[in-house]
Amino acid sequence: MAYVEIYPNRVYQNAVFLNKLCAEAKIEVIGVTKVTCGDPNIAEKMLKAGIKIIGESRLENIKRLKKEGIGAKFMLLRPPEQARIREALELAHYFLISDLKVLENFIDIDNTTEKGYIYMVDTGDLREGVWYAEALPELLKAYEIAGRKLLGIGTNLGCYGGVKATPEKFALLEELSEKFRKSTGFELQILSAGNTASLPLVERGIVPPGINQFRLGESIICGTDVTNNRNVPGTRQDNFILYGQIIELKRKPSIPEGEIGLDAFGRKPRFEDRGTRLRAILDLGEQDILPSGLIPMVDGAEVLHASSDHLIVDLTEVPKAFKVGEYMPFRMSYGALLRAMTSTYIRKEYVYAL
Repeated sequence: MAYVEIYPNRVYQNAVFLNKLCAEAKIEVIGVTKVTCGDPNIAEKMLKAGIKIIGESRLENIKRLKKEGIGAKFMLLRPPEQARIREALELAHYFLISDLKVLENFIDIDNTTEKGYIYMVDTGDLREGVWYAEALPELLKAYEIAGRKLLGIGTNLGCYGGVKATPEKFALLEELSEKFRKSTGFELQILSAGNTASLPLVERGIVPPGINQFRLGESIICGTDVTNNRNVPGTRQDNFILYGQIIELKRKPSIPEGEIGLDAFGRKPRFEDRGTRLRAILDLGEQDILPSGLIPMVDGAEVLHASSDHLIVDLTEVPKAFKVGEYMPFRMSYGALLRAMTSTYIRKEYVYAL
C-alpha cells in the first residue's frame, strides 16, 4: 500500500522561519492547513512556531482539529453552504466573505461580539471578491450590514489566474481602505493581502506599510511557491515524502501499438520513440495523486503517465536495480500533496526526526 511519510518537525522549522520573516515586516501569519485536510499534528507545529490563527476552507477540517484538542482561533477561508452558517459560526472566529447576501446571512445569525469578517476584493486574479474598481460602494454596504465586525479587506493572488503579487496590487487595498475610512470614519484593522505567492515582496522589503496579514499554507507545508516557480528561500521541501510500491517491472516499447484515441481521462497522450524501456508500475494513480506533481527521489527515474490506479515510471536510466515489491520515494508539489492527503487509499505515517 502506498504511503506518505509526514515530518512535522520540518514543517515547524518552516513555520518558525516564515513567521519571523513576516513579523519583521509587521505582518501577521495565518497558518493554512487545508492541504493536509486539517492535520492536527501540522496545526500543532504551526502554533508552537508562534502562529495564532489557523486558516481552513472546510468545516470538517476545523471539527477534526478541535476534536484533536487544537485550541487556536480559526479563520474560515471559504463560506460554507447556506444551511451550515450556524455551524460555521460555532466553529470559526474569522470569515472571508465576498458576497453581500452571504454576509447578511452570517450577520442575521451572529449574535456575538467576538466574530470578525474580512471582505474580499478581486485585484485581478479573477477568483473571489468584488472587482477592485467597483469595490467601494459594496464595501460601504458591507459596513452597513456588519458594522464594526467588518475587520478588514483582503485579496487573493496566484490561485486561479496565476497573477503575481506586486506592490501595485497591494496598493489597491490600501487605497480602498483609505477611501473607506474617509467615507465612514471607521478604520479597517486588517489588510489581508497575501498568500505564499506574496512572499517575494517581503523578502525584498517592498510590501506597502498598510498590509498586515498573510495567509500561508504552501510555503510552510511544502516550502514551495508554485506561482513564482521556486523553492522558498530558508525553507525545507522534504516535509512530505510519498512512497509507491512497484507492482510490475517489465521492458516494453516506448510507443503504444495500435490506433491512438483518448486516455481514461479524455486526454490525447503523446509519445516519443525511445526504443525499449524498463518501466515500473506503482500502486498509485490519478485518484491518489497528481502525476505531474511527483518528483522522483531516485536519480534517473522519470514519471511517464498515470491512469486511475496505475503510475508508470521509466527506470531505464536508474543505476539501482529495483525489484517488484520495493518502494520508490517521491517529493510532491502542492497539488500532488493535496490529492495524496485527501486520498483514503494512501496511508499516513509520522516521522518526528529532522
